[in-house]
Amino acid sequence: MECALLLPLSNLDEIAILLDVDGTLLDIAPRPDEVRVPGKLRGILQSLWSQLDGALAFISGRPLADIDRIFAPLILPAVGGHGAELRPTIESKVIDHLAQPLDPALKKLLADIAKLGPGVLIEDKAYSIAIHYRLAPKLGGDVVRAVVAIAEKYGADLLQILPGKSVIEVKQRGFDKGTALRQLMGYKSFAGRRPIFVGDDTTDDAAFAVLPEFSGVGLSVGGIVPGASFNFETPHDVRAWLEQVSKQAEAR
Repeated sequence: MECALLLPLSNLDEIAILLDVDGTLLDIAPRPDEVRVPGKLRGILQSLWSQLDGALAFISGRPLADIDRIFAPLILPAVGGHGAELRPTIESKVIDHLAQPLDPALKKLLADIAKLGPGVLIEDKAYSIAIHYRLAPKLGGDVVRAVVAIAEKYGADLLQILPGKSVIEVKQRGFDKGTALRQLMGYKSFAGRRPIFVGDDTTDDAAFAVLPEFSGVGLSVGGIVPGASFNFETPHDVRAWLEQVSKQAEAR
């Protein structure tokens, strides 16, 4: 955490802060619907959004409706569905034509993987399906093999498999967190700023990959990943860093 605190954040009008949610900003829960927002985090994010003149956003695999539910009543600019949805400002409507929802027939095939055993959970995100096996770690190999087999049958060239922390996700190709980050940086609140993106696993690789286009900085959580220059040990450290940035801004 200490190395990240050395980032030059004295001029908040020159940067944008972009945050993955699960495993980065919030601690991972046994079930996706069990994640919790620590008490003062909403206030910290609200303050930072104001201090950055709107250049603070979530970049998540969750649908925007799910993000809004988790952080309610706080509403922030956000990318949802791994780049399928975009809300560039808190006042703007969600841009949801960036991708098509997954084929229902494919969703059914992937949902049937839950039959492998208790603890295998299916999360339907409209634009993707996530199969969680955190509660059934011994079935992880079976889950991965089943996903690969379905993808090959359906058309591996059409689908992208995203492995994560005790989860594997399937979505269509053609959009990702990187394409959405690039689009977000074209909007007024973000344009001309240096993005600082914080992510924690391979689902964030596409966002890390486009940072050099904007002279951006990548920060990882739980271990250095490709494209990240600094590392936080846990989401708690990310939250502490954000609180310190906000306090420093208030003190100026």
